[in-house]
Amino acid sequence: MPKQKTKSSAKKRFKLTGSGKIKRKHAFKSHILTKKSNKRKLNLTHSTLVHESDVNSIKEQLCLK
Repeated sequence: MPKQKTKSSAKKRFKLTGSGKIKRKHAFKSHILTKKSNKRKLNLTHSTLVHESDVNSIKEQLCLK
């Protein structure tokens, strides 16, 4: 049986935390930043956790299941 391949897009976008949760970055921080407030841009800078409804599909893409 062949090896399972990890989705390249997923391995670039997601990281595992020490407790096994999946960390992601916020969208909308790459361009057209002049119209966004400083507070909004600062909040988009920090990473967050993936929503629990998406965890299973991302773990599948990362071959963790």
